[in-house]
Amino acid sequence: MPRLAFYAPLKSPRHPVPSGDRTLARLLLRGLRLAGWQVELASSLRSYDGVGDPRQQQRLKARAERRAAALIAAYRARPPEERPQAWFTYHLYHKAPDWIGPAVCRALAIPYLLCEASHAPQQEGGLWQDNLSDCVAAIRQAARIFIVNPRDEPGLATVLAEPTKVLRRLPPFIDAATPARRRPRAELAREAGLDPARPWLISVAMVRPGDKMASYRLMAACYRRLLAEGRHLHWLIVGDGAAAAELDALIADLPGAVRLGALDPPAAAPWLAASQLCVWPAVNESFGMALLEAQAAGCPVVAGYGAGVAGIVDAASGRLVHDCNVERFSAAVATLLDDWAVRRAMAEAGPRYVREHHSLARAAALLRAYWPAPSPLSSAIPEEAVPATAKRPRDEEEPHPDL
Repeated sequence: MPRLAFYAPLKSPRHPVPSGDRTLARLLLRGLRLAGWQVELASSLRSYDGVGDPRQQQRLKARAERRAAALIAAYRARPPEERPQAWFTYHLYHKAPDWIGPAVCRALAIPYLLCEASHAPQQEGGLWQDNLSDCVAAIRQAARIFIVNPRDEPGLATVLAEPTKVLRRLPPFIDAATPARRRPRAELAREAGLDPARPWLISVAMVRPGDKMASYRLMAACYRRLLAEGRHLHWLIVGDGAAAAELDALIADLPGAVRLGALDPPAAAPWLAASQLCVWPAVNESFGMALLEAQAAGCPVVAGYGAGVAGIVDAASGRLVHDCNVERFSAAVATLLDDWAVRRAMAEAGPRYVREHHSLARAAALLRAYWPAPSPLSSAIPEEAVPATAKRPRDEEEPHPDL
């Protein structure tokens, strides 16, 4: 079975904090294996600089270059058939460049593959200028770039000589083979102190400053409006993070609002399956894995419209709110709360839609079609630059702040 080196510079699949990034990184590992690759995690080194500190960027780059040199030496020390025959990097952008993969690929003469790469020309001349230049070089080196979020495509096309030969769509996906686990609603209600007779709205998202909190604030205003209409509801929040205290203060005076904390997808699935609607304004959201998980669990979705979100929420299993504001979003939620028959049809359509369009099996088939796993290589690999006696060190990881 051919070997593939995998790297996620923004957030390793081993990162301790749950998020959509970590979920998709882990799913990509499984999808690539299902597509026929023997995948190994090349590094967990995190290249992320969120504040725009050029000195920190240079320190991270130096550590990544040492990591690349050690990997090249370690790979060359292996028999040719045990070396990676391609490299796959997930989620590259100016705040989290890949300084390892391109160097390894040049040294070993193997293809460089990217997934969810983006280019932000508006960052030219900014605090991440050097990172941005390195990202452009990596993008131009790529033999194939898999696009998860459609809004990334125009920016990538501007820096590629032949974008149609490189870019391929890979819709977001989850493991939809096993039906979402269900628990009795009454049991869940006792566990969280909820009224099982009330409709439950549920939001599943990290609790971070910025766009995530903007969505939570908009949703809190919508929930307040629905309560003012005389509706008796619960709003369940599955999430945790750096802005948890701010969110707790935001919902402190909202009757029926309960934050359940962070739950991984299998643990969140019963709550989704027991709720009437999954609600998320999706302010500047790239796509939102939780919206796929909601549909797979049979929970109809109401979400704010965005290019990425529109690509994963089917009209048969959810509603997208254009020009999302409190009035429009709360009206969309109220309309579905009042129409049991439509909600039931959506609940039945959601799992089918995810299985057909956003499943792990579907993603593996696309990965296989877009970049077939090669036959084992026997060709010699250049041996210059790094001595084969160099040892592969343990990853030099920064302490992981909450993304």
